[in-house]
Amino acid sequence: MGIEQAPTEKGRQAARGLRKSAAADEKRVESQKGSDLAKGADRFEERSKSSDGKSAGKKQGL
Repeated sequence: MGIEQAPTEKGRQAARGLRKSAAADEKRVESQKGSDLAKGADRFEERSKSSDGKSAGKKQGL
C-alpha cells in the first residue's frame, strides 16, 4: 500500500517510517557490498534464484 492510500494518519506515518527504514537499509547493504543492488525485474530474478543457481522460471521450463 502506498503512503497516501493509508486510511489513517497513523498508517501514513508508519508507511513513511517503513520506506525511510528500507531506504537506509538498502544504502547500508550497498555500501557493504561495494555496488548497487539490482532494481526492478533484475532484482526479482536475482532473489528468485535458489541455492542451485536456477531461477524459478528455468525450473518450470518457462
